[in-house]
Amino acid sequence: MENECCRKALHDNMLMSRDKMSTHTVLVLYGSQTGTAQDTAERIGRQAQRRRMRVRVEALDSYNVANLISESLVVFVCATTGQGDPPDNMKKFWRFLFRKSLPADSLCRLDCAVLGLGDSSYPKFNFVAKKLHKRLLQLGANMLLPVGLADDQHDLGPDGVIDPWLISFWQKTLSLYPPPAGLAPLREEEKLPPRYVFHFLDEVPDKQTEHLQTPENKAPPTPLQPFPARVVFNQRVTHPSHFQDVRHIEFDITGSNIQYGAGDVVMMRPCNAAEDVEQFCQLLKLDPECYFTLTPTDSSTVAVPARLPQPCSVRFLVEQFLDISAVPRRSFFELLATFATNELEREKLLEFSSAQGQDALHSYCNRPRRTALEVGDHLTVDVLTDFPHTTAEISIDYLLDLFPEIQPRSFSIASSLLQHPNRIQILLAVVEYKSMLLKPRKGLCSSWLASLDPSKGDVYVPLWVKKGSLSFPQDPDTPVIMVGPGTGVAPFRSAIQERAAQGKMANVLFFGCRSESKDFYCQSEWEEKVQAGQMILVTAFSRDQEEKIYVQHRVKEQSKLLWELIAKKNAFFYIAGNAKQMPTSVCDALKEVFQKGGGMSENQAQEMLDAMEKAKRFQSETWS
Repeated sequence: MENECCRKALHDNMLMSRDKMSTHTVLVLYGSQTGTAQDTAERIGRQAQRRRMRVRVEALDSYNVANLISESLVVFVCATTGQGDPPDNMKKFWRFLFRKSLPADSLCRLDCAVLGLGDSSYPKFNFVAKKLHKRLLQLGANMLLPVGLADDQHDLGPDGVIDPWLISFWQKTLSLYPPPAGLAPLREEEKLPPRYVFHFLDEVPDKQTEHLQTPENKAPPTPLQPFPARVVFNQRVTHPSHFQDVRHIEFDITGSNIQYGAGDVVMMRPCNAAEDVEQFCQLLKLDPECYFTLTPTDSSTVAVPARLPQPCSVRFLVEQFLDISAVPRRSFFELLATFATNELEREKLLEFSSAQGQDALHSYCNRPRRTALEVGDHLTVDVLTDFPHTTAEISIDYLLDLFPEIQPRSFSIASSLLQHPNRIQILLAVVEYKSMLLKPRKGLCSSWLASLDPSKGDVYVPLWVKKGSLSFPQDPDTPVIMVGPGTGVAPFRSAIQERAAQGKMANVLFFGCRSESKDFYCQSEWEEKVQAGQMILVTAFSRDQEEKIYVQHRVKEQSKLLWELIAKKNAFFYIAGNAKQMPTSVCDALKEVFQKGGGMSENQAQEMLDAMEKAKRFQSETWS
């Protein structure tokens, strides 16, 4: 760690570098759900700094959108979520921008560009970026270059598109906004100032403000004020011999003011494991019991993260804020390289930071799912210890630049308040897989939740609820057809419980899993509801016979029933589950139902499905 003299020199350099800036300002606005778009926006911000431009990087909903008419240069970086929806932190901006009352020339003085981050395995690939680009043109903005459509499915991941797009962006931008004469760009290996400076306290503060507190007001919980929900039970629902550990977990939300309906989702932010926190602190020579306050290096553009108490302990920072178990992104290696004094380590870090080195980085990081903190059975093979000389040089002031914030995870709610008052239930598949590394990789959130044992004392999870992408019909006579293999059945359990309590009995569920005896979730509940006339159940157990049978096969078999419900009773049709082949296969099966039942051509069947989707009678919620 740097001593005070070094830190004073750093501060002086920051002030000098601020004086040697262009008068031009670039504003980078992002809409990010999982942190990837934010990481890309921050990367563009660093590139602007290196080109001597003043820069601000903000989430779209943190920005006062009314100021957009007075901006000169803006880059929009946005992800697409759900079924073509904007991320949570750009929804207010989205609603404002699509107001019909906005004049057509509102943004005629704005130079801008849009970069989208998406996944072409989803039907609405980069839908938000495309729609935003089109809307900005409608409002008179000058687009500096075509919309960038980064794709997770690209051989080199999103960077396969982002890198060439950024080269074009900077060529165009610097021709319009040249830096002052004689001011050369900063080299990639030169350190930029950190966003924050740490000030350590000599004494532990009297008042502890880091622990979860129940909000005192009547408002529902939010990301900044989650509700500490007590874990009521945490039960494995797959057979002990089954390869997948799936949990049925219940939370007590008494006193939370949470209301939810079928299709809504519960949000949670996981914590890092205690052993990972200890190891991280040892590697970086941090005392977890020390307290600090943060000061932004440029208070005009950066605020202290709202989730970090002031003062804050190192333990809280590492355990609950920094995502030390994420697969490191390219930006991590770019910053790490600026600390390198060892030539071999520096060469490798620069390779991982370069456009040419992305295949090597992908092999190093992504294929074995290596994390910034990864320990084998007897041999530490983590990234930080792969670069010991560089790790020893890291300044604590850069921790929030190096490590992203832990992002909240969303889970479909698998219960109804009408059947389970003051409770939220979820079905959780615990993520664990083998890789080339010695230690099996585990999902941060699912492993954390699975480890919570309420039989050993009260356990609390901070959570809040948001509207989901699925909505169900209000008309009690409208049938609902739901296809939910595996944990995809969760939102449909909520819907069936809610609808049955409301006297809506026209429910058809297609459930699929591997084996009736090993992973048939909620079996007894479905059987009771079938007996009570509250639903029709159609099952597909793919491994219980020689020939694999999936939900799409059952959809075809039930073509007569489905055609009757959809064509004559205006049924709604839903799909939830894994985004690989299942949704496409079910859609193909449904189109076959239309062709068989309605004597349609292939094109007519597709048109009928499109019309159902437009009318919200066909909805899907899939994840990878």
